[in-house]
Amino acid sequence: METHEEDDIDELMSNFFTFPPDVQAVLPSNDPLDQPDFNVVDYINQLFPNEQSLSNIDDVINEFEYKKRSIDKEIRSVVRGQTNGDQDGRAALEEAQKTIKQLFVQIKEIKAKAEQSEETVKEITRDIKQLDFAKRNLTASITALNKLHVLVGEVDSLRILTEKKQYGEIVLKLQAIMEVMQFFSKYMDIPQIKELSDEVNQIEIELAQQITTDFKEAFSGQNLKHFTQLTEGCQVLSVLDPKVKKDLLIWFVNVQLQNQDIAWLDKIDKRYTWIKKHLMDFEQKFGSIFPLDWEVSERIAVQFCHNTREDLSKLMQKRRVEIDVKLLLYAIQRTSNFESLLAKRFTGITLKTSSPSLTSTPSTSPPNPTEESTNPFEESLEKEEPKPSPSPFANLIGKCFEPYLNIYIESLDRNLAELMEKFVLDCKNQPPGSKDFDGVEGPSSVLSSCADLFVFYKKCMLQCTQLSTGSIMLNLSETFQKYLREYALKLLQNNLPKIGGGSLSLGSSMSSITRDFRDLSTAGLIQNFQSFLKEGETTRFSKEEQSRICCILTTAEYCLETTQQLEEKLKEKTDKNYAEKINLSQEQDLFHNVISNCIQLLVQDLEAACDPALTAMIKVPWGSIESVGDQSAYASTIIAHLKQTIPTIRDRLSSCRKYFTQLCVKFVSSFIPKLVQQLYKCKPLSAVGAEQLLLDVHMLKTALLDLPSTGCQVARKAPATYTKVVVKGMAKAEMILKIVMSTTECPKSFAEQCRRLLPELQLPEFQKVLEMKGLRKQEQLGLVEMFKATAADNLEGGGLVVESPEHEAGKIKRLEKLIKKRM
Repeated sequence: METHEEDDIDELMSNFFTFPPDVQAVLPSNDPLDQPDFNVVDYINQLFPNEQSLSNIDDVINEFEYKKRSIDKEIRSVVRGQTNGDQDGRAALEEAQKTIKQLFVQIKEIKAKAEQSEETVKEITRDIKQLDFAKRNLTASITALNKLHVLVGEVDSLRILTEKKQYGEIVLKLQAIMEVMQFFSKYMDIPQIKELSDEVNQIEIELAQQITTDFKEAFSGQNLKHFTQLTEGCQVLSVLDPKVKKDLLIWFVNVQLQNQDIAWLDKIDKRYTWIKKHLMDFEQKFGSIFPLDWEVSERIAVQFCHNTREDLSKLMQKRRVEIDVKLLLYAIQRTSNFESLLAKRFTGITLKTSSPSLTSTPSTSPPNPTEESTNPFEESLEKEEPKPSPSPFANLIGKCFEPYLNIYIESLDRNLAELMEKFVLDCKNQPPGSKDFDGVEGPSSVLSSCADLFVFYKKCMLQCTQLSTGSIMLNLSETFQKYLREYALKLLQNNLPKIGGGSLSLGSSMSSITRDFRDLSTAGLIQNFQSFLKEGETTRFSKEEQSRICCILTTAEYCLETTQQLEEKLKEKTDKNYAEKINLSQEQDLFHNVISNCIQLLVQDLEAACDPALTAMIKVPWGSIESVGDQSAYASTIIAHLKQTIPTIRDRLSSCRKYFTQLCVKFVSSFIPKLVQQLYKCKPLSAVGAEQLLLDVHMLKTALLDLPSTGCQVARKAPATYTKVVVKGMAKAEMILKIVMSTTECPKSFAEQCRRLLPELQLPEFQKVLEMKGLRKQEQLGLVEMFKATAADNLEGGGLVVESPEHEAGKIKRLEKLIKKRM
């Protein structure tokens, strides 16, 4: 029985139908039975949540039976209604079809009547349209006849006025005739109209020739004839073909400039004085003849500029050997002043295009390199005002000087060569950093020569942009590059202190500089530096030499940053097609390499002071030490040296903090591996000796962690990168000593502990650890074999669980505390 009921439920659920969302939206319902996600079992559980609720199951069944009968009744009613509705709908459809047929017949009849009405209206209006066309044509004919009458009369009158040269009356009549002729332009196929048009054209030609002749006759001598008549003639020419006015102006301007001054560059002012005086005379005598919109004065000035440019170009080509930088800059300045004057006086409307170039007046001599030294490029970026758009007169004459601007660049090259020689001589008399060293520690300043050089560069760049922003700027940047390279070699690199009779140099040629520095590694530098030192001896820099290195480092950083700004400003000031070729990256690399060289020298100096202490470290009889005491003398020496030296270097590098951090990182990266190698040489090592060494290593680790802020009044946390290098390197030293302190009674446990404490431990280093423990060769064989077997097991089993160095370091700290308690 239960199985039968379950089958009924499954069948009911399988036949459950879900209506689409749009249908559910049309028939909304809150009844759970109508929900799309209706679940029979959940609904029954809701009705009968527990066994006590089953007591009213009969009432629930009766209620559902009642709902079922009601729904069945509604369904039968709907089905019957649908059947009757189908019959009624069919009858309504037939009735509608009949009505549509009747409506179609009526529309057809209406359309036929409308067509008949249209034909009737056309018949009625046909005569009216003909009358309208006739009226329009008659009006046009009367208008044309009236205009033709006026045209004939005006043409006759125009001919008479032309013969009498009454230009004042001709202007109005000519304008009226031209308007009428515009009306008759579509009637040119009529012979009479064509004849009138030809006659008008002939009169215009005669007028143009007549007025032009009047002008030439009037200006052929010193005395002006028919002043008023020429003024009215200009008004007539303004109405005629523009070419007539253009030809007249070309002739007139050439007449005005036929006696133009042709002085050489040293007397170029005579040219500009002549044209200024001539323009004033012209405007006073003849200015009122010409209409204002003709801009005759401006046309004379523009043509003077063209003539002067061509004349100067020819003269300079012939007399090139006579041109020096002073003469060239003098001529450019005077020309720029004159062009600026024209820009203030005239609008430039007669110039079709504007030429970019001179926007301000250049100085008359190359910049003085001995003037005040300031930060040249940052301030100019802040204070520089927006660049005004160039005037149409800018470089109208001045472009003739551009082929000779290389003379200016050659002069700058000579000035920079002399300046560089002066810098080198000053450095010989007073080496970098010497003026800052007076026995008192303090910050190192940038070399004054560096600031002087860039101030000179700034003035040269500003002056050159006033001359041109084209290819000359590319030549200027190449000159800048040349002396930046010389400064990096002669003033910075060559002044670094010597090391054991030699020095780290930039190489014999500038091309090898970058390669040499790029190939230098920390390990290589250590080997090179150590080769200069004998065991037991140290070659230390004096405080003055340290100051010199720091001074050169800060100067190189200033040069690096300022060169970047210089490159940006050069590109900004230069035309786009040349700006892309400006690249000062190699020079920036040179200064960066000088900085790296200075850092390596300082690192070498720090290490050189630590070498005697590390040598003394391995000479201590570690196997016979009976008790653990304070930190050893060698550790105290190293710590004292760092506390004495680092604050001085930090103060002198206060302006370039990031390079001081690099110095610290490179020092510990080199010192810690050297310390680890010295640990291997401390043999044989007793347990007490290992404990003492462990205490020393911990004290060195503490000193190294505090190294960047040693002697600093305000405690600063060391950079995370630096701390990571120290912790990782010193953890290895601590783990080595912990292994030495471990027992070897169980070779397998000992080997596994070595792998756990130092996962990267290699066999040669493992053998060194065994030698530190004082084991004989025979005793080492079994441990070595077990170490190899442990390595093979690690490869097969996926490796041992390795404790982090930080975790082991924590254990070592606890061990150190126990040692101190014993003390």
